Amino acid sequence: MVIASLVFLVTLIFIIWQPKGLQIGTTAIVGAIVSLMIGTVSFDDVLIVTDIVWDATLAFIGIIILSMVLDEIGFFEWCAIKMAKLSNGNGHLMFVYALLLGSFVSALFANDGAALILTPILLAKMRILQLNMKTILAFLLAGGFISDSASLPFVFSNLTNIVTANYFDIGFMEYLSNMIVPYIVSVFVSIVVLWLFLRKDIPSKVDVNLLKNPDEVLKSKALFKFSWFFLALLLVGYFVGDNYDLPVSVFALGGGVIFLIIASYTKNAKAWLTIKTAPWQVVWFSIGLYIVVYGLKNAGLTDYLTVVLKDLSSQGDAIAIIGTGFISAILSAIMNNMPTVMIMDIAIKDVTGIQNQALAYANIIGCNLGPKMTPFGSLATLLWLHVLAQKGVKISFWQYSKFGLMVTPPILFIVLLTLI
Repeated sequence: MVIASLVFLVTLIFIIWQPKGLQIGTTAIVGAIVSLMIGTVSFDDVLIVTDIVWDATLAFIGIIILSMVLDEIGFFEWCAIKMAKLSNGNGHLMFVYALLLGSFVSALFANDGAALILTPILLAKMRILQLNMKTILAFLLAGGFISDSASLPFVFSNLTNIVTANYFDIGFMEYLSNMIVPYIVSVFVSIVVLWLFLRKDIPSKVDVNLLKNPDEVLKSKALFKFSWFFLALLLVGYFVGDNYDLPVSVFALGGGVIFLIIASYTKNAKAWLTIKTAPWQVVWFSIGLYIVVYGLKNAGLTDYLTVVLKDLSSQGDAIAIIGTGFISAILSAIMNNMPTVMIMDIAIKDVTGIQNQALAYANIIGCNLGPKMTPFGSLATLLWLHVLAQKGVKISFWQYSKFGLMVTPPILFIVLLTLI
């Protein structure tokens, strides 16, 4: 356990630190290789891990490709400007609309897509609106939070959702029917709590006339209109695929590639450039970090967690669900939600006395909201901070953690209550 924990800790430190020239995927793969060399994991374990994460990873790549093409034609910028214009210059209403837009993007394009695509657009618009830095930080912190707290409704809304749904054989429709209420509650409560904490930094009036007309940012109005139809068709595809037990990645990756081909054919995107700039490092990050964490599983961490979860289950459904959610949240904040969701899924599978799926959903909620307590809790947050740093906005560890530790626990508790 000590050796496996040390390998994980060193790997995580380098992932967070990101020394110049060393990317997160490369770091995770190095950690996986070290785990293999010292024997905390075997080649059979690598195959098991790959089997667990391949669907989630390919789905993520497809969603990001689709998001990048939509971003290229002005889809998200149009949405951001439209949102600002609808507020009629009311700063507080704009704050609410920005979070609703973030929840929409996170649900359909995953939390990582919201962090990578929407954040720089909103930042650029806020600078055009000549907002001060306190206001910009308020909008950014709230937007970063909603990207994870709203990544609940669909299987493809978060990598943790896909991994858990596959592990427990939860279908697309079954998942949606169980998570739609937690999603709605999470979005509503997040907006209320975030507004209460940040309202002093939100201006009452904003000059939205400084922004362009939404249609002016579109590269192709025809493709923009078609994209709405395409997204609706893709969503129907997920439901159809559910009836035939098809992997989520078939539609996520297939849809991303098809839309890329259409955009390239109409000369509104460059296929090779999009593929080249897609975040392939995430593939290596997912597989590598999971392999490192599997060493902790082999060392007995999941056995210990199973004992704790069984004890919670013996005290009733409510205690089991809330306890599981908070354990997942705390572990995610400390050791990242990607490895946490797998370790917890393995432990939950051995629990009796309560339906495994109830705890599985609690695990998802904990792994999606809990990471907001620290800057390194989720890949989406790491990407979000990296994007902001490139744009000249730096948020310190303590500044982020102080905010996350204040707003996350009450929201997490209320959302977990919806499962009982």
